[in-house]
Amino acid sequence: MVLGLLISHISYLISQVKVTSAFKIARLKYSGGGDWYNDPGGDVNLLKYIKQNTLIDVEPNYEFVEISSDKFFTYPFIFMTGHGNVVFSDYEAKRLRTYLENGGFLYADDDYGLDKAFRREIKKVFPEKDLIELPYSYGLYNCHYSFPNGPPKTHEHDGKPPQGFGIFHNNRLVLYYTYESNPSDGWNDPDVHNTPPDK
Repeated sequence: MVLGLLISHISYLISQVKVTSAFKIARLKYSGGGDWYNDPGGDVNLLKYIKQNTLIDVEPNYEFVEISSDKFFTYPFIFMTGHGNVVFSDYEAKRLRTYLENGGFLYADDDYGLDKAFRREIKKVFPEKDLIELPYSYGLYNCHYSFPNGPPKTHEHDGKPPQGFGIFHNNRLVLYYTYESNPSDGWNDPDVHNTPPDK
């Protein structure tokens, strides 16, 4: 179920562009002291699941990538998560904006504790835009798998309802942010977080 949310978005992205090679995902390595490296096994499981359960030609390996890296723009999909602080330099904020405005996509998942720093740093990237909550009718929640109530709730954390936020550029979703949901924990083997199989 949790994997389905991301597969839905990958399917949606691919339906919007012509793909000529394997779909690649990278994990964002950021500064600030937060654990950007959290739960790397989940990324592997996600890619394996996509390859086995869809027709998406996905690259089975992923890399860690920094915004300043020469390879940054080669990834159509970048994932970030963590529990703590995130800091983007002015250069990184400008470069991330360029990436997002030119076809790139960022999925950020608050693994409990990322929210305050993430919102602050995204304002550096898009000072004129707000994160807006996506309606449950949005295509992301109804492509490949159906999520009639929006993002699934993997962990309780504060007991608040799960939310999915986005930023759009020229009517294209360029950033998706899950809060109080934590789908990426559900990508891990169930014994890592004692996650029930239905999550």
